[in-house]
Amino acid sequence: MKRLLPWLCLLLLIAPLHAADVAAPAARTIVLVRHGYYLPDTKADPKLGPHLAPLGVAQAHLAGARLAGLPTRFDAMYVSPVQRARDTAAVIGEDLPGRRFEVVDDLAECTPPTRRAAIVAKEKPADLAACKAQFDRLFARYFKPASGHEQTDLMVCHGNVIRNMVVRAMGVDPQAWLEMSVGNASITRLRVEADGSFKVISVGDVGHIPPNLRTGASGDPERSLAIPAWP
Repeated sequence: MKRLLPWLCLLLLIAPLHAADVAAPAARTIVLVRHGYYLPDTKADPKLGPHLAPLGVAQAHLAGARLAGLPTRFDAMYVSPVQRARDTAAVIGEDLPGRRFEVVDDLAECTPPTRRAAIVAKEKPADLAACKAQFDRLFARYFKPASGHEQTDLMVCHGNVIRNMVVRAMGVDPQAWLEMSVGNASITRLRVEADGSFKVISVGDVGHIPPNLRTGASGDPERSLAIPAWP
């Protein structure tokens, strides 16, 4: 027993130091991917929405290849419950074998308050308030420093979600989110430093998608992978 006492004392001294080290704040990088292109479908579930169009599947494959080529491994992967986002995550997942996405309800698409009067006029005040509360929860829970070691998270979601998270990270008017545009299957990267400050690394990056397959951002024309009519 006497021989064990020095070791027990040493362990008692080291344990609090180790616990403090594990709990120390660390940087977190959040990679947000917008879903691929989709077409309206009146037969789709009203809550989940339609599946990806073939073009959207192709865009998702390109995004998956880009993500698989990054030098970092994702510590956590999240996806919106909406069908087009889940389809996109399923395709991306083929390039990230052995990993699974966790469905996060607060990543679902909605419309938060905006300074665009024409948009506000089309929305119910209660729906705008509910969306703001949803994004408040999302930002508070996931957009914060990691604990113990640096972490990289992946989120597959929607344009409104991504744009709102960007303006929050920048600390600007939260109603300014409509002043930017992000394309389908684009990649946005935000970094939360250990001290809680933010760095916006990229917004709406579509460098992995050929110009003739880009959709969803302002100025992008409608496209299709269907065979065109014979001239």
